[in-house]
Amino acid sequence: MMPPNRYRLAAAALCGALACAGAHALPASAARLGEQVVAVPANIGGVALTLQTTIYKPPGDGPFPVLFMNHGKAGGNAHLQPRATFPVISREFVKRGYAVVIPMRAGFAGSGGTYVNSHCDAKNNGEQQANSLFFAMEYVMKQPWADQDHVIIAGQSHGGLTAIAAGSHKIAGVRGIINFAGGVNSRSSCDWQAALVDAFKAYGATSTIPSLWFYGANDTHFGPALAADMYAAYTAAGGKAQLVAYGPFKKDAHAMSSSPDGVAVWWPETRRFLQSVGMPTDIKSKD
Repeated sequence: MMPPNRYRLAAAALCGALACAGAHALPASAARLGEQVVAVPANIGGVALTLQTTIYKPPGDGPFPVLFMNHGKAGGNAHLQPRATFPVISREFVKRGYAVVIPMRAGFAGSGGTYVNSHCDAKNNGEQQANSLFFAMEYVMKQPWADQDHVIIAGQSHGGLTAIAAGSHKIAGVRGIINFAGGVNSRSSCDWQAALVDAFKAYGATSTIPSLWFYGANDTHFGPALAADMYAAYTAAGGKAQLVAYGPFKKDAHAMSSSPDGVAVWWPETRRFLQSVGMPTDIKSKD
């Protein structure tokens, strides 16, 4: 499924029903961020399903600029993976007036469908993941609280690959892409590193959206050499990107964006990037 202008996708009819987060009290941090969990209708491979999607919003009615944040993949059964909440990133954006939307893609956590392991075809894998994102985007951008003209797509690890894949399409209102250690790591016998480089080259050839990339020196999944190769392939093909190679971070830079200490690494560059693409950066409310 390709994303035409204004998110008019060939999606299933939206039911619009909210799926509550559950009867238990929300954690204090989630409550402060106004957490909602919604069931977004989708049609993936001809199968009707719903995508478990977390939404955080600042106080008020909006419209709010929107950050779509995409999750990575843990080992094992994707349905056993917890619902992603990205508390550190969500807090930083919500206090600056953004709505943060975190869709669990098909086959993950409480979303329907099955995750298909196609790591050796990284380009197709990224496109499959972006397909789930497009359904979440269509749903959200029909909500009155969403600013259709001020949108950022971001992701960490497998979610970073998802964000870059999505950004290879022309989507009205998307101002920028943020890639936190993006990729997909296959332990099979195929040359998955070369597959990743090829995927980023293909994405760069069709992308017109500026992007900001973060890769650390001690990333145990995508090290500096591979990150540099992906960046070189993407930009040589025509993609617009800035690579922030920030050196080592704790025991594994792959988790930098999830650490409170990582804000000092990613926020200054992100602030400059957001300003350069016409997105707000000033704090609107306290934590």
